[in-house]
Amino acid sequence: MYRILVAEDDESIREELCTLLSANGYRPVSEPPCELALLDVNMPKESGFEMCRKLRMQSAVPVIFLTARDSAEDELLGFGMGADDYIRKPYNSSVLLARIARLLKRQTAAESSVRGLTLDLSDMKAHYGDKSVELTKNETRILHCLMQKDLCTKENIFEELWENSLYVDENTLYVNINRLREKLRDIGAVDFIRTVRGVGYRL
Repeated sequence: MYRILVAEDDESIREELCTLLSANGYRPVSEPPCELALLDVNMPKESGFEMCRKLRMQSAVPVIFLTARDSAEDELLGFGMGADDYIRKPYNSSVLLARIARLLKRQTAAESSVRGLTLDLSDMKAHYGDKSVELTKNETRILHCLMQKDLCTKENIFEELWENSLYVDENTLYVNINRLREKLRDIGAVDFIRTVRGVGYRL
């Protein structure tokens, strides 16, 4: 059963969300660990943006902002913090469930095994045999991208990492790829990431 973190300051909406999630086979929780997070932006003690920032320091699980704030600036800030989706209230229950299912399906695909190598998005670790290694957020997202496609172009990885390829350069990508290769090599996954010259990378 997937655990979904629900951070919502309006108690009636929180109860409504928990009921909806429970009725559809999910387990609502109030703190990590979780497989997906639903965050409101306006909360009294800590904003959803800050919660997302802290969550992203320790996990790459999908994050959906569910908020009444509708400015383009807030939406951009949410994605900049690492959110995967941004839904405005009042929300449509069917649409929300569909987006949750889509993100969880993507997560599950990333956690499947590729020649014995697995990726755990919830704690940002790669596993091979009886060994594991902790990854950074960028390394996790690169490996996530590689596990979803037969071939990842540089543009695919740029989108996975930074949402917009205009904000990165190939040197930054090259450094991240090399660090990931070294970490995989340390746990015995040698030569897993192959360069497709002029195009991108594949496992």
